[in-house]
Amino acid sequence: MLEKKELLKTGKAKSLYLTDDPLKLIMEYKDDTSAFDGKKIEQIAGKGTVNNRFNSHIMEHLKKNDVPNHHLEVSNPNESIVMSLDMFPIECVVRNYAAGSICKRLGLEEGMKMDPPIFEFFYKDDDLGDPLINDCHITAFGWAKEDDIDIMKDLTMKTNSILVSLFDAADLILVDFKIEFGISDGKILLGDEFTPDGCRVWDKETKKKLDKDRFRLGLGDVVESYQEIAHRLGVDLT
Repeated sequence: MLEKKELLKTGKAKSLYLTDDPLKLIMEYKDDTSAFDGKKIEQIAGKGTVNNRFNSHIMEHLKKNDVPNHHLEVSNPNESIVMSLDMFPIECVVRNYAAGSICKRLGLEEGMKMDPPIFEFFYKDDDLGDPLINDCHITAFGWAKEDDIDIMKDLTMKTNSILVSLFDAADLILVDFKIEFGISDGKILLGDEFTPDGCRVWDKETKKKLDKDRFRLGLGDVVESYQEIAHRLGVDLT
């Protein structure tokens, strides 16, 4: 059995721990919920467990559809074993519909369909508000090489295609999402997580928000909404 050792890194919603295997880490999902770059923080009981199971379901589905990722297995209700990656300091964002910051930035009406979907890069830095960047910033500052950028874009858009279909079959709209990548043994893999904390999901018929916007906007029923998405997608939460 993998032995959990010292804390490697902790964030707003997760912590990473070293193990007795240098190639594997334990990812612990917290009940902490934050928004607006950590300015609004609360604890919501049960969120960590739901996100852990949700992420595992999505990562396994992506792996079966040839999107390589770091997820290995669920080890505890709120913990999973993952491969250790050298992460890029970059967020890859896909927008299928206008929502959130892009509406304010470009004066768009929420719900406007992006055809084709819009891809964006953001620099991971809470103190700077995760600013929008482009390929030139990434190569100029040495955050990734041009070949790495191409692979991240391709895998992100492939992920979007796979998950839009998955969510659509569950009568859900995948509005947008952010994902992150890292390198293991020279290969780029999807890392971090895919949960309702990092995407927007609406009911297809009513357009009810079922994601972290319920926390951002004070709508309530955060965990219940996450559970609803999970149930529709067939995620085993037991």
